[in-house]
Amino acid sequence: MTLQSPDLMHLFVAVTVLLVVAHTVGHLFLVLRQPPVIGEILGGLLLGPTVLGVFAPDAHKWLFPSSGPVAAGLGVLYEAGLLLLLFLSGREMVEHRGDGRGKSTASMALIGVVVPFAVGMFATRFVDVTELSGPQGTRTSVGLVFGIGVAVTSIPVISRIMLDLDILRTAFARTVLSIAVFEDVVLYVMLAVVLGLAQAKSGSSYGLWSLFHNNGAVPSTIYYVVASLVFFAVFLPFGRPLFRLLSIGPGSFIEKRSPTAFRLVFMLLMALTCVGLGINPVFGALLSGAVAARADMRVTNPERQASTAGAWEALKKFSLAFFVPLYFANVGVQLDLAHHFSALFFFAFLIMACLVKLGSIWVAARLAGEDNRAAVHFAVALNARGGPGIVLATVTLGAGVINEDFYTVLAMLSIVTSQIAGVWLYVYRREVADMARQAPAEPVLAASSGVAPSTKQV
Repeated sequence: MTLQSPDLMHLFVAVTVLLVVAHTVGHLFLVLRQPPVIGEILGGLLLGPTVLGVFAPDAHKWLFPSSGPVAAGLGVLYEAGLLLLLFLSGREMVEHRGDGRGKSTASMALIGVVVPFAVGMFATRFVDVTELSGPQGTRTSVGLVFGIGVAVTSIPVISRIMLDLDILRTAFARTVLSIAVFEDVVLYVMLAVVLGLAQAKSGSSYGLWSLFHNNGAVPSTIYYVVASLVFFAVFLPFGRPLFRLLSIGPGSFIEKRSPTAFRLVFMLLMALTCVGLGINPVFGALLSGAVAARADMRVTNPERQASTAGAWEALKKFSLAFFVPLYFANVGVQLDLAHHFSALFFFAFLIMACLVKLGSIWVAARLAGEDNRAAVHFAVALNARGGPGIVLATVTLGAGVINEDFYTVLAMLSIVTSQIAGVWLYVYRREVADMARQAPAEPVLAASSGVAPSTKQV
């Protein structure tokens, strides 16, 4: 498919409108000291079927066609934004990882992910899963998405809020972010299982498994689930040596000429490895960011440290200026609150998810020795779902696991809970700051440590 001049013009208009609106609303949220990512999504919402589609349906259909070269071009940009978002998120997971978490912090992390996930899974017994399922969804896979949606936590949104509160480098913040890292790693692995189940059901195998003919449903399911888990098991511990080997061996000329380009190439190679295995490439982007960041943290040469830091800064700036806002704006464009939104189900899911997440973190914090007010602050901060919740919604919708109705609910859950965390911590910022300054004396917080985090805004 070739883009002719009218198609190029059409594509440029759509991209320009998306960027202008996303950055405008995102900046407004930033001025109001709220998570800018929520503004980017709401900017897309204004251009989608919920607002523009209602008041000017012809303009909406022309701006964002459902098929054709313009739709294909926008799709490529959205996918690039998703991969770069996961790549930067992988780096952030490493930077916010605690180096010496105590048993109390570990127990908070464990309770905070296991209890909400289990309750979410159990709740599907009282829900008609067929009304939430996509063409490739099953009771098991939709139930897993349900559980992940309840349990997931957003590192980027929390870190951005704490940055604006000037408590990002405190022990309180490190504890919260260490817990969020643990939760997200566990839940991304569970997401890999969900997508493996969906791929097996679809019957449209690609990559390594497609070489075997007459694949049955059971062998296909086993292969895709095992391949996803093996990918994590291999590249989490051995990805850093691979990155290092490529940077001083076959890819050394790229690393020397442009460290930024080398990291992009490494991300694409990891994504292509996933494609070769027949699993979703987003996991390659996530792990490539994590292992590249781990390798760069081991660099001791001052010149190379400056070079790698500059490469990450260049990637972050351009991604957050172009690709990532397009991705989040597209999330808003896909939200159709006029036709695919059940207010009753959403509020029931929102109340259940918040009560379970808040309750489990509060109980864990109290058991760890925190007072009531500190436990509440932990619970509210870790209730924000932000970017990971959005990724869960978009990836599972794209894989056919869930339908548009459930996609809308998951996306709105991420928006509302992130906004709640932002408002709560800003209103109580003085108390949070006082608690953070006193936190090193507390048993839980004294056991937590971590490297100086970045200030990435996603």
